[in-house]
Amino acid sequence: MGGCPGRLSAVPGARTIDGPLSRGGRRFAGGVRRTARCHPDGSSDGRDLRPFRGFSAGGGPGPRARWSGRGCPATARTMPSGHAGSPRSRTYRGGGGGGGWMIRTPRRIRRDRSPVKGWAIPALMLGWSLGCGETPKNPVDPPTASTGDDRSRSDTAGSVPAPPAWFEDLGPDSGVGFTLETTLGDEPLLPEIVAGGGAAADFDQDGLLDLYLVQATGSEGNRLYRNLGGFRFEDVTVGAGVDDGDRFGMGAATGDFDGDGDVDLYVSNLGRDTLLRNDGDFQFTDVTDAAGLGDDGFAASATFFDPDGDGDLDLFVTRYVDWSPMVEMDCRHSSGRPDYCAPAQYDRPTLDLLYRNDGDGTFTDISSASGIGAESGTGLGVAAVDADGDGRLDLFVANDGMPDHLWMNRGDLKFEEFAIRAGCDRDLSGIAKAGMGVVVEDVDDDGDQDILVCNLGGETDSLHLNQGGRFVDGTARSGLAAATRRFTRFGLGLVDFDHDGHLDLYAANGRVGLGKTIAGGDDPYAEPDLLLRGNAAGRFQTVTPGGGLNAPPRTSRGAIFGDFDQDGSIDVVVVDRETPVRMLRNVAGDQGRFLFLDIRDRNGGPAIGARVMIDLPADADGRGRRLMRTVHTDGSYLSAHDPRVHVGLGAIATVPRVRVIWPDGGTVTFDDVPTDRLMRIDEPEPGTGS
Repeated sequence: MGGCPGRLSAVPGARTIDGPLSRGGRRFAGGVRRTARCHPDGSSDGRDLRPFRGFSAGGGPGPRARWSGRGCPATARTMPSGHAGSPRSRTYRGGGGGGGWMIRTPRRIRRDRSPVKGWAIPALMLGWSLGCGETPKNPVDPPTASTGDDRSRSDTAGSVPAPPAWFEDLGPDSGVGFTLETTLGDEPLLPEIVAGGGAAADFDQDGLLDLYLVQATGSEGNRLYRNLGGFRFEDVTVGAGVDDGDRFGMGAATGDFDGDGDVDLYVSNLGRDTLLRNDGDFQFTDVTDAAGLGDDGFAASATFFDPDGDGDLDLFVTRYVDWSPMVEMDCRHSSGRPDYCAPAQYDRPTLDLLYRNDGDGTFTDISSASGIGAESGTGLGVAAVDADGDGRLDLFVANDGMPDHLWMNRGDLKFEEFAIRAGCDRDLSGIAKAGMGVVVEDVDDDGDQDILVCNLGGETDSLHLNQGGRFVDGTARSGLAAATRRFTRFGLGLVDFDHDGHLDLYAANGRVGLGKTIAGGDDPYAEPDLLLRGNAAGRFQTVTPGGGLNAPPRTSRGAIFGDFDQDGSIDVVVVDRETPVRMLRNVAGDQGRFLFLDIRDRNGGPAIGARVMIDLPADADGRGRRLMRTVHTDGSYLSAHDPRVHVGLGAIATVPRVRVIWPDGGTVTFDDVPTDRLMRIDEPEPGTGS
């Protein structure tokens, strides 16, 4: 095989791939909010906040609101996480056009409630090989690792060596100059502290992951970046039809909803959501109204998935809080400074949404008929999961400060909330944590899907290990309890970054309440990201420096995972508040081998929901390992990811067996599969596979 060490060289008979990428933005609208300050004597004064665009009580641009102070409490009460809240009765009146409107909130706000076609290694794969030899490059000294948080002593136990830095931040040098802007007014408003997501997908079908980034406020909207290869990107937003207007953007989901082979976009907003149909060649059309979508609530994460197995992708959308500027509250840090309110202080949970794909470019809202409308929550993260192994996709929703939801698929698009009976609604002590991001993977390599939820600072992550459809809490014994409780985690991914054969964990961190400024930064909400290295014992060890690179702490939200430079290792895009997006190129992946599978459905799009079983060689004791992975784009926080299946393999040069289980139950098996390459596997037509 030709080529020099450290360079990519084509596998004979395979097409080499070079790559492009993308970015994005959004905003908010409508009216002026007035808030009041309550004085010790019970009097109050009102102050205008900066005008902002895009939202009003009625879901559209709203009239100016006037403060009418009523019933100020004599003292504020301390809220969770160092907040103090002053619930008050407020009356907002507005006029304009034909008549006025009035919203009144009482002191305690009430709830409103196959084989591959002709598969052969050279023929149906897009491939590469690292270096010239049959072994990976010589590793360098490992970073410091610890079994607890990053203040504990180093762990000296042996492990696969890794480089001192796991990532390098290419930042604006990559061509992606996006900055998430979230500020709506002079004082805190709830949406500001939870925004920040995007999506990675091959929008132009050239084999390279492009990037779409969602904006909240500010002068620029959502941005689309084309991947040019070599971790270089070009902004192709202008004329692409991807800026969905003056809306406060939250996140994005990807999927081929119309079955034409192109990856489409769903943008979740505070206010009207948007469905963008991919027409090819970086041209998108807003088909929201024609598709029967466009909910105007407070949407967060979303996912395209196929729960009824009919071959087209349905859509699930989490909604956070029944919020508008008129129900905003005056919450305080324990120091007395204004701060963000926790969702429980509004006491306004809301319902998530399930849309059935009708197969003709339209969707029908079946939230109520499906059972999804039976339980309200404060949903932020979502991931599809086959929790009981019956071949039907279920849903896990991370709720902020409320019990999490596990919606079990009972067939015929009927769902039952099952989290409390399955043991994954809260932690071992019975506490409902502040769930943000969620990721689904087979953490313990036992052939089923486990669930990891990240939570608020002071709370640990929750690792729910699947035991045949019921879950046990594996947080403490995995090492995650000690390692995660110091930070507030949002975006997260379980990825084998260093290719040692074990899943690692990346968490994008940032507070939701004021805190002490960390050395190296000036943002009281900023925290260092977290990188944990998985090992053969099923435990995670903290890698220092935090997040795998030396960088100032930031207030991070969405984390997008994918191979942007086509070197076979997974990179990370981190969306931070008020600072440029981080473009983290993985420099740790050359420590071992990998397997990369591009699994496509019959329409040419990602085969969402397909499962892959990877049988690894037996060890010295004669024990083999079976890994299970799935084709999905959801998980993390407000983000969509590379749909290709990635597996780190350590020193394994050949995988004895790979079996793909298609969403319709068909299977295809390959033996003696070579590593260090990307293979494309296409779903066979009915009746041609086994």
